[in-house]
Amino acid sequence: MSDPLTGARRIVVKIGSALLVDADALRRDWLKSLCADVAALRRDGKDVILVSSGAIALGRRALKLRDGALKLEESQAAAAAGQVRLAEAYADGLAVEGFVAAQILLTLSDTEERRRYLNARATLRTLLALGAVPVINENDSVATAEIRFGDNDRLAARVASMMEADCLVLLSDVDGLYSADPTRESAAHHIAEVARVTPEIEAMAGGSNSGLGRGGMNSKVLAAKIATAAGAEVLIAKGKDANPLATVRLGSLHTRFLASGTPAAARKRWIAGGLKIEGALVIDAGAARALEDGKSLLPAGVRAVEGNFDRGDAVAVRDTDGRELARGLVAYHAVDAQRIAGRRSAEIETILGYRGRDEMIHRDDLALTTERSIQK
Repeated sequence: MSDPLTGARRIVVKIGSALLVDADALRRDWLKSLCADVAALRRDGKDVILVSSGAIALGRRALKLRDGALKLEESQAAAAAGQVRLAEAYADGLAVEGFVAAQILLTLSDTEERRRYLNARATLRTLLALGAVPVINENDSVATAEIRFGDNDRLAARVASMMEADCLVLLSDVDGLYSADPTRESAAHHIAEVARVTPEIEAMAGGSNSGLGRGGMNSKVLAAKIATAAGAEVLIAKGKDANPLATVRLGSLHTRFLASGTPAAARKRWIAGGLKIEGALVIDAGAARALEDGKSLLPAGVRAVEGNFDRGDAVAVRDTDGRELARGLVAYHAVDAQRIAGRRSAEIETILGYRGRDEMIHRDDLALTTERSIQK
């Protein structure tokens, strides 16, 4: 069987609590093997982002908290204690392989509120460009019940969407989706491939059996629904044994959820039609030609700023005749955008007093909305 990760350029890997932590402590040998697998992917030229559970499981043992369900404040305390141990373990394991681990803590609002979204994405991109391996967890120590993901499967799906990943690998204590719970139904059969997450597929999902994690197959199928809609293929695979990613690459049993289009196309659709427009930028003919050529919108090409938008908001991009050419996520507040409009990027720091982005809208945050041909 061929390696299912061969064609992936950027991979998000989610690690469940039951894989990292057993009844006593962190499974250090297993984590060492995972880090070796990550290093092999990085040496193959692939970006790898880890979304790791385990902080609460580690922390509750360190703090000697009782078994069973914890109160919210107890979970937050356990997360604070466990996150230190978890980050240290990843840093040590990746350092042996010659890579730097970088910890990122996120909440639901960090992936939904666009200003935070842009900051998180820029940080992750920079870390990947510098050769680091980001290790992400939900920020349990400060998140309230209202802003929690509730499980790291969905967090991983949001990260895959945010980072335009080609593949999301959900490593857990199960080897994929079955037609029914195989621990209860002897006739249950393994589902090798899912073309689309339908209500029938969702109905096959069950709950968590490990007692350590908050997710189960239902959360994994929901994560697959989110990630595939964003253009990422999803693999649900059993990861209990050593070198879990290498095992997947060698063709171990897993369920593959097919992506709906490409990550770039999904993101462009979201920008073009899924967001409320908060303002507009009017651009000159030179900037319009640059957009058609796939380039970013620089401040120098902006002739007017309309509306009272904030950084990260969606704005329309129009020509001087009022025709909409594109939509995008703007990198500056309306007031600052007005101050730097028509100016060179090298002047931004002098004008604003801080070093902002070179682009008014980066090409990755921009979607053309017209087929209009621009006269050269």
